[in-house]
This record gives sequence, C-alpha cells and structure tokens, in this order.
Amino acid sequence: MTLQTVILAAGMGSRLGRSLPKPLTELSDGRSIMQQQHDNIRAAFGADVRITTVVGYRAETIVEAFPEVDYVYNDRYDQTNTSKSLLRALSATGRNGVLWMNGDVVFDPRILGRAIEMIEREQSFVTVNTAKVSDEEVKYTTTPDGRIDKLSKTVAGGIGEAVGINFISTRDKKAFMRHLQRVDDQDYFERGLELAIAEDGIVVHPLDISDLYAVEVDFAEDLERANLFV
Repeated sequence: MTLQTVILAAGMGSRLGRSLPKPLTELSDGRSIMQQQHDNIRAAFGADVRITTVVGYRAETIVEAFPEVDYVYNDRYDQTNTSKSLLRALSATGRNGVLWMNGDVVFDPRILGRAIEMIEREQSFVTVNTAKVSDEEVKYTTTPDGRIDKLSKTVAGGIGEAVGINFISTRDKKAFMRHLQRVDDQDYFERGLELAIAEDGIVVHPLDISDLYAVEVDFAEDLERANLFV
C-alpha cells in the first residue's frame, strides 16, 4: 500500500511578511521549506509515496514549483482555517490512513523515520515536543494511560507542544472527517481531533520528538532558527 501524505499550504502566511506562499520561502541550504518536506517524505517512504498538497493563496506558484504531486484547491483559503483545508484533502485520499503536516514546518528527517512503526501499526498520532510549552502554540494534555486528551492553543496545564506532523489511521479517518465537517470555519484541525477523541473514543498517541528539531515558521525569527538546522 502506498502511503498517503498531505501538506497543508493554502494559507496566506501574512505574519512572515512575504509575497509568495510561505512554503516557498528559501532556506539557508537553497531549498524551499516545501522542498525539504518533499525530500524528507521521500527519504522516509520512498519515491512512490503519494503527496497531496492543499493550495489556495497564489496556488499557481506552488503548482509550478512542484508539478509532480497531486493538488486540492481550497477556494475559501481566505475565509477558512486548517480544519477545512485538511477536510478537503482527506476527502480526496480515499479510505486509507493519512500522514499530514503543516506547510511551514522545517524538521529533522529522522522524525518520519521514528513515525514509521506507528504508521505501520495504523496508530493515529500527533508529534509533540515536551521541551517547551509556549502560550501561542498548540498544546496538549494526556490521559493517565498516556493518550492525547486535550489539544488546542488554549489548553490549560499543557505538557508540551504539537509539532504539526500527524497521522490519522484508516479506522479513525471517517470519524475525524465528520468532526472536521462540523467545526467552525476558523477552527484548526486540532479541534476536530479533540472532538473525535471525546465523542468517538478514537485513540491518538503523542509521538515525542523533543530530541529532534522541528520549527513552524511563522515569523522571521522562526526562519532564522530553522536555518540553524538545515
């Protein structure tokens, strides 16, 4: 079975202050953020891995840069958040489980290598960093047996941050999509996961990658930090 992967790249990325979509931002090694994502995905899962990218803002610039992958267009990219972009992508990927990531994450390729075992077991997960808990980031808590419980930017008592690389299993995908459909347009996809956990009892584990680098590039200082690693 060929692994289905999704990159969420529909947003305007206005906080970084650049005219091109944020995933096309050049890193210090000459690659774009999205190119290093493609390289990492193919290094972990092989050349046959299927990559579906959700585009919106200046979609043509991403399509021109990466014509070899599949695309889903979110024509409401300026009115919706990641919940609706991901819903469109999951709807286009059949019944199989999906690994997805935010289009602005610069990350150590070993993260995907660490994820392979859980993907092969069809175990839904959220990659997390327990080394820091910033107010503006998506935080999480766990149940006594270690499963994800709460997952949002407003979580109280968070024990770490979500990194932006996740997997939904085949068995959990339908419930997750149903909740992505019902959440508000401006909700992040994490809200759909929270509801699927609370109401459908899906099991989502944290995958700790605190010893590896992963930077979501929102601001110029994030880009500077990401460039220290690549």
